[in-house]
Amino acid sequence: MLPHTADTVIIGGGVIGASIAYYLSKKKVRAVLLEQGELVSGTSSACGGLIFLQSKKTGAHLALALESKKRFAGLNEELGAEIEYRNEGGLIIVEKEEELQSIDCHIAREKKLGLEVSFLDRQEARELEPCLSENFVAAVHCPLDGQVNPIYLSLAFLEAAKRSGVKVFPLTRVTDIGLGEGRVESVITCRGKIATPIIINAAGVNAPDVGKMVKTKIPIIPRRGQVVVTETGPQLLKRGLISAKYLEVKQAAGLGEAQEAGTSAEQTMSGNFLLGATREFVGFDKRTTWKAMKTIVYRATQLIPGLKDLHIIRTFAGLRPYTPDGLPILGKVTGIDGLIIAAGHEGDGICLAPITGELIADLVTEGRTDFELGDFALDRFEEKRDGRLED
Repeated sequence: MLPHTADTVIIGGGVIGASIAYYLSKKKVRAVLLEQGELVSGTSSACGGLIFLQSKKTGAHLALALESKKRFAGLNEELGAEIEYRNEGGLIIVEKEEELQSIDCHIAREKKLGLEVSFLDRQEARELEPCLSENFVAAVHCPLDGQVNPIYLSLAFLEAAKRSGVKVFPLTRVTDIGLGEGRVESVITCRGKIATPIIINAAGVNAPDVGKMVKTKIPIIPRRGQVVVTETGPQLLKRGLISAKYLEVKQAAGLGEAQEAGTSAEQTMSGNFLLGATREFVGFDKRTTWKAMKTIVYRATQLIPGLKDLHIIRTFAGLRPYTPDGLPILGKVTGIDGLIIAAGHEGDGICLAPITGELIADLVTEGRTDFELGDFALDRFEEKRDGRLED
């Protein structure tokens, strides 16, 4: 049964909502988390587990990721659950000579911000990962990159939050938000009403629907990513990897047609490979396509020939919450006291989950954060006028 009141209500039961719930619980906030479907059934259950610093935009985005990365090492023990976190490093694979110049610039920017990255020739890269073919030119190595099991991480946050008193309600759809004199008063759901002074919109690709309830435009749209999963096999790949093309498409602005988005590959602790990926603007269509599967497998086997010996056991697609500039939306919503947003992480939700949860919990309890959130404010988007939609 839903409680009649709560100090804070979180809308969204993916990794971001789960992390926020956990960090609020550490501050003894009487919080309620609402999820319209099953817990961890959306984007957080249909993604890879790469914690890649190299793929972040230089500036505030990378700084946020560096802060988040610091928190992963102790999470297994802190959450009291196995999240399969590993810190083996990561590689960006440069497949073409013409990609070298942009990669050199990328390395220079990251080094300037303090990220430890190094350029490797093909032989040096193959010494790190003997499974690699010779079908590439060079690579970039970052020892801070890592991997985690995204489902285990999300569930671990939720279970730890529940043990500390957070009330979690799956299959509970929010239908409206009650406002009074410019501030949050309540959340109305399919199961009843909860009076609360603070609402956190952590609904991922569905965050715009929550925004509409308070006439606030949130420029998030779904960006589909298709993934191939292999059977378990011998340990071939120690580190996660992405291609330079993957990085280019990930960081590209605009809504271009980009089905072939380069290669990503990681081998889980159980031995399965997760191979990707696409970045497609196809609405909420979560179907996989034969064309994408063939492309993913071809590109991956060109780099890791040993994959040819493994069978594919399933495919899936997830919807990344994309924003026009590729950065998440974090912080208070101007003009509506008590409304906070934490959404739009695109493909970085797993990596940024710990720091997002901690910062939003600070915002709720202290009214401020030590990390400057100005670059992530909803107000940065020009199409949002005075925080409200036209009637």
